[in-house]
Amino acid sequence: MSAFIYAATRTPFGRFNGALAGVRPDDLAAAAITSTLATVPGLDPAAIDDVVWGNANGAGEENRNVGRMAALLAGLPVSVPGSTVNRLCGSSLDAAMIASQAIESGDAEVVLTGGVESMTRAPWVLPKPAKGFPAGDVTAVSTTLGWRLVNPRMPKEWTVSLGEANERLRERFGITRERQDEFAARSHRLAHAAWESGFYDDLVAPVEGVDLTRDEGIRAGSTPEVLAGLKPVFRTPEQGGTITAGNASPLNDGASAVLLGSEGAAAAIGADPVARVAGRGVMALEPQDFGYAPVEAANRALARAGIGWDQVGAVEINEAFAVQSLACLDAWKVDPALVNQKGGAIATSTTTTQSSSS
Repeated sequence: MSAFIYAATRTPFGRFNGALAGVRPDDLAAAAITSTLATVPGLDPAAIDDVVWGNANGAGEENRNVGRMAALLAGLPVSVPGSTVNRLCGSSLDAAMIASQAIESGDAEVVLTGGVESMTRAPWVLPKPAKGFPAGDVTAVSTTLGWRLVNPRMPKEWTVSLGEANERLRERFGITRERQDEFAARSHRLAHAAWESGFYDDLVAPVEGVDLTRDEGIRAGSTPEVLAGLKPVFRTPEQGGTITAGNASPLNDGASAVLLGSEGAAAAIGADPVARVAGRGVMALEPQDFGYAPVEAANRALARAGIGWDQVGAVEINEAFAVQSLACLDAWKVDPALVNQKGGAIATSTTTTQSSSS
């Protein structure tokens, strides 16, 4: 038995402290669910066997199983269960993989998946002291991005910042600042062109009460020359820093959803499938090398699908940083023209939600 994709929608992606700043993440996720189910009006929501949702932070308003909370807020029957998974940037992609596995095993016929992040509303947190009323100061920790409340037993090499990890990746593979800026400018250019052509008209649904119809992060005027003027963030120029706010994905808010089902579920859903899940793969390296892990994960997925890279007609890679995307593409030796043809996360989104909408 195979798993198929029947429908997908997403909200517009808002900049950090932008148009979606006032919207709770569970409400964003509920909006994605509502918009997706609106595209398949013949489906009885009670026929949804499960909701599996990706979320990387889980520290604020989305903390109590946001997949289940969003399903309830969207008006799904209380009999529809829900769970939330966290594989950091790959969380919603992991949710879709879990759903496809349940369908292929026969445990489910229809599963709704997705992902949500509100980086704007991610809270500052205070760790609880070992005993009450400590005499010293306590530091609030931001949960917006990256490591926090790190276990002191964790090797420091593993817990460097995401940017520093990718500066090291850049050193390892000799990827220049110029290539990174060119890749980033292309992401913005293609995302803008996709919006202008109407590609996203049926994919993106507005959020009620928010005056936002288009992704806020796209900068149509981005060029390699403009991006070259930005200062490195994680290392100084003297230290060889190359990663900037322009060639990395932004801090954004948004949600997306994908409806999966078995081949036999088409009648209940009332729509024909648009794609089939042919293979899956996961891989891990040392934590600081996370950006290069997609290389073997994708190779495994292709092997399980029974195809090679020469048979791939389109590639979607999560653009966490231009440098790690380029490192992966170089390893796969794919035609760059096949990659993220409608733009990627550098232009449009947080990485967790992009994983699901790509």
